[in-house]
This record gives sequence, structure tokens and C-alpha cells, in this order.
Amino acid sequence: MIVRLGPALAAAVVLTASVPAHAAAPAEPVPEIMAALGDSISAGFNACGWYVSCTARSWSTGDHAAVSSHYLRLSKLSGTLQKHNLTFAVPGSTSADLLGQVRKAVAAKADYVTILIGAVDACARTEQAMTPVATYRRRLDTALAELRAGLPRARVFVASIPDVRRLWQAGRNNPLARTFWQVGRICQSLLVRPTSTRRADTERRARVRARVIDYNRAAAGACAAYGPACRTDGGAVFAYPFTLDQVSKWDYFHPNTAGQRVLAEQTFRRGFDWIDPR
Repeated sequence: MIVRLGPALAAAVVLTASVPAHAAAPAEPVPEIMAALGDSISAGFNACGWYVSCTARSWSTGDHAAVSSHYLRLSKLSGTLQKHNLTFAVPGSTSADLLGQVRKAVAAKADYVTILIGAVDACARTEQAMTPVATYRRRLDTALAELRAGLPRARVFVASIPDVRRLWQAGRNNPLARTFWQVGRICQSLLVRPTSTRRADTERRARVRARVIDYNRAAAGACAAYGPACRTDGGAVFAYPFTLDQVSKWDYFHPNTAGQRVLAEQTFRRGFDWIDPR
């Protein structure tokens, strides 16, 4: 069960989710090549197998019908994109790896790029090991600058990082979830001692969540600086109330097929308006 947020935390969600989207712009032609950049979420990790990437079930570039990804939705509008869905997202990637992925997208001449990065920056071994917000923003600015220079006509979509504290709220009373978190040492900055109600642990979880909020604000700022060719989801993924039914039962952390479908739905309708050439 999802625990209802208190007033202060609810306000933080609203603030993050209300990052203004770019003003309405003319519809865009359907891309010919798209690329997914980011971490395990965009790679579909654990969405179809035991500790493997399942790119076919990626919310961005997947071709599995049950996910209804950006790729499949765009392919229905035009045949130009079919089979041109590239996944450069790699499990375990942090914002430090984004530039290398951007260079691959540039080399592939992608004209639509999705980015979801930052969960691993927050889900470090300890709270102290989390990436500083200024470093995260600098890395995104550098990567986006290279993307704009190499692919000046590309459209870019930046998805917000999910609320990892909500995952703790959903799974803290589930013995299997707690076991997987402990044995797999998953997101220890947040999920260590999941049943503890001590003040120190409660405040630690709040600080990790606040770091994710700050990353989302930084990513939205980097996207705004990029210009009208970049869109965000306005915090929709962060605000979505994910449940255990939407995460993999192999780690109780990564989105399963249902979770990937939610990501696709929450992001696609907040992205670009695309021209149907038919």
C-alpha cells in the first residue's frame, strides 16, 4: 500500500511536477531514428528475465506490444522509424556516463532522443556517495551541448526520475521486497534498514528523496536551456504512484512490463506533437 504523503512532501511533489513545459509549438515530423539514453530503467532491466536487460520492453525504444513504447506509437504514424530504435542506455549508468551515450546517438544520427538518468546517482552505496546536484547539472549541460552540436535538428525528451522513496513506502512491509533489497544491496542510500522508524533513518530517506527532486529540477533546467527542441514530462513520472504490481519480482525495484507501460503513457502524452503523414 502506498503511504499518503504529508503536506510538506506533497508540496514538494507538486513543485517538481509543475515545472513548466515549453510553450505549444508546431507539430514535429515523425523521426527516422530514435535512441534511448540513460540507465537500467530505459534498458528494460529485469522486465522480462532474471537480471538481464530487456530492451524490447523499454518505455522508450521497446517493440513489445504490451509496453506501447514511444517507438511503437511513432511507428504507427510513419514507416520511416521502423527498425530504427536504438538503445544506448546501460544498467548502472550515472550522469557521468551520459556524455558517452550522447556520442553514440550522434554517431547514429538519431533525430529523436529520450533521456532518463539520475536514479543511480541517488541510489549510491551511502547517502554521502550520492552525486552532488551541481555536478549532475553540469554533466547534463555538457552532454546536451554535445548533442545539440552534433544533432542540431534532433528532438530531445527528458523524463523525470521516479520517486524512489515511494518504492520504499510500497515495499517496506513486504518480506520478499526487503530481502531482495538487502541481499542485492539495492539503493542502499534509501533502502537500507527499511523497517527502521528511527529519526536518523527517516531523515535520511527524506534527504535522498529531496536529492531526486533536485535532480529533476536540474534536468528540467538543462532541458529549458537546450531550447524548444527539448521537452520534459513536467515531473509526471516522479509523481506517479507506482505500486509493487508495477515492479519486477526479481528485485522489487525496476519497472516490470506493466511499469514500463506506465512510463510510456506518462511520458509520451507530455512530449512532442507529431505529424501523421498519412
